[in-house]
Amino acid sequence: MKKFLGPLMLLFLLIAALPAFGQKKHTFEIKGGNFVYDGKAVQIHSGEMHYARIPHQYWRHRFQMIKAMGLNTVATYVFWNLHETEPGKWDFTGDKNLAEYIKTAGEEGLMVILRPGPYACAEWEFGGYPWWLQNVPGMEVRRDNEAFLKHTEQYINRLAKEVAHLQITNGGPIIMVQAENEFGSYVSQRKDIPLEEHRAYNAKIKKQLEAAGFNVPLFTSDGSWLFEGGATPGALPTANGESNIENLKKVVNQYNNGQGPYMVAEFYPGWLAHWAEPHPKVDASGIARQTEKYITSDVSFNFYMVHGGTNFGFTSGANYDKNHDIQPDLTSYDYDAPISEAGWVTPKFDSIRNVIKKHVSYKVPEAPKQIPLIEIPSIKLDKVANVFDIASTQKPVYSDKPLTFEQLNQGHGYVLYSRKFNQPISGTLSIEGLRDFAVIYVNGEKVGELNRYYKNYTMEIDIPFNSTLDILVENMGRINYGAEIVRNNKGIISPVKINDIEITGDWAMYKLPMSETPVLSDLKNVKVYDNTPANAAKLKGCPVVYQGTFNLTETGDTFIDMEQWGKGIIYINGINIGRYWKVGPQQTLYIPGVWLKKGSNQIVIFEQLNDEAKSDVKTVKVPVLTKLQAQ
Repeated sequence: MKKFLGPLMLLFLLIAALPAFGQKKHTFEIKGGNFVYDGKAVQIHSGEMHYARIPHQYWRHRFQMIKAMGLNTVATYVFWNLHETEPGKWDFTGDKNLAEYIKTAGEEGLMVILRPGPYACAEWEFGGYPWWLQNVPGMEVRRDNEAFLKHTEQYINRLAKEVAHLQITNGGPIIMVQAENEFGSYVSQRKDIPLEEHRAYNAKIKKQLEAAGFNVPLFTSDGSWLFEGGATPGALPTANGESNIENLKKVVNQYNNGQGPYMVAEFYPGWLAHWAEPHPKVDASGIARQTEKYITSDVSFNFYMVHGGTNFGFTSGANYDKNHDIQPDLTSYDYDAPISEAGWVTPKFDSIRNVIKKHVSYKVPEAPKQIPLIEIPSIKLDKVANVFDIASTQKPVYSDKPLTFEQLNQGHGYVLYSRKFNQPISGTLSIEGLRDFAVIYVNGEKVGELNRYYKNYTMEIDIPFNSTLDILVENMGRINYGAEIVRNNKGIISPVKINDIEITGDWAMYKLPMSETPVLSDLKNVKVYDNTPANAAKLKGCPVVYQGTFNLTETGDTFIDMEQWGKGIIYINGINIGRYWKVGPQQTLYIPGVWLKKGSNQIVIFEQLNDEAKSDVKTVKVPVLTKLQAQ
């Protein structure tokens, strides 16, 4: 027998190796005005879906949903700040494992379009830029700026190490890579910068991508009227949101040597939503008709978004307009997309699927089974602690003036600004540099709120002799789109004034990044109360942390109902599932079932306002995303 073991082992090894060597290596190119896959002209029917907005355990399910809608491609942004959390500190694990996401897409038979930025927009915090870039001397984002381009090069090179081997040129599913993102919009917003400088910057980003090893076709993505600033030589121009086929082909021809292919890189089946504003709705039948129009006119497209997912943790970004200095984005990124936030089939999904099935030659599979749902009627919150007590256990940072989050080397969460007054003072408190939401306390008692959304920066205040003023400031997400992206410091960024007199001297700042769950049983030297009616009454109006446990015999997706609460964030088993705010329109937060477990589970809620004491919370099976409360 022994003399046969050697040849048999060799045979087994050869058989095991065959699939790897036997896999067909595909090709993709832009040629003769067409997208060409394995030598044949193809249309790209793509859907945008972002890895970081979905638990990695659900990636395959969502890819199967995309296939079932009739699409052949998935597109994703890459979020630089997700991966380089500190200068030189990289993380591509778990829900951040972009390479695994791309490989899984390929296994499900999807081509992949990669959108690495380095600017993403995407209603994502700071448009994908790391917050700490603002501390780099001499740096300005999105400019031909040496300090900035040094960091973009490091990011692009590091990204290439993760995913360049997954390009179709190396046997992977990535067929195209975007250079920068919607740069034409920025050119139109920053007319203070010469067009020549804008173009020089755009060309350098393209060059950095090529030098890092991205060798599949590159493309740009802009509104059709913005190609003059956004297009760059050697990259295919594509038009976002362009429904006029004739105009689409005209403008692409103008910037692409008189030929296609023609693509709408962002085709909007839904739209983004802000806190305190109605959730937009987009008609399904109109999207289905436009889809058919693209297909029959030989126009490729990418639904933005096909599945939005969720802005977990502190990942949501913000916009602004003339009426609001900031418009923070919801935790939910449902987007009124064809595939709902929790991965469900919608009427819009069915409408699009029916259209695509009529026109494609490939088989469109059925949708996979929906993730199971559960409902938890009541979760008891049996412990509570005052956040002022939690803050007091840390060593404060002292300064003559309030410092920004960035000066405190803190990216997200909250900062408690505190100052003692030996003499009484009263009048108009003004915090013009508030970024973004503040609760004001005198001697631990809440006396008001200030809010950048409503441009509410002043209030009347009375500070008695020998009293303490506390200002709890929340970063509600950095602006991700528009000229104001270059001014994204958080906290208090200008003098605090009372009666127009600057308040200086001995400001104490307590950092509350909330990057980890404040588990009450683990906190030393903090008074933790049993959550009885008597104790709850003592803490009314104080920022508090509630804690509870609950047992499950089965797990599944669910939605925690926060409609009767104030404002804050929630942790489930150590994971920050996002922000809630009573103003709506979002009143429930999505809890993926994979973050729950059979047996004991933990919930921690940081409630900033605490106008009404709470003793329990429940979950429901149907999300509430369109219910505004009057203010």
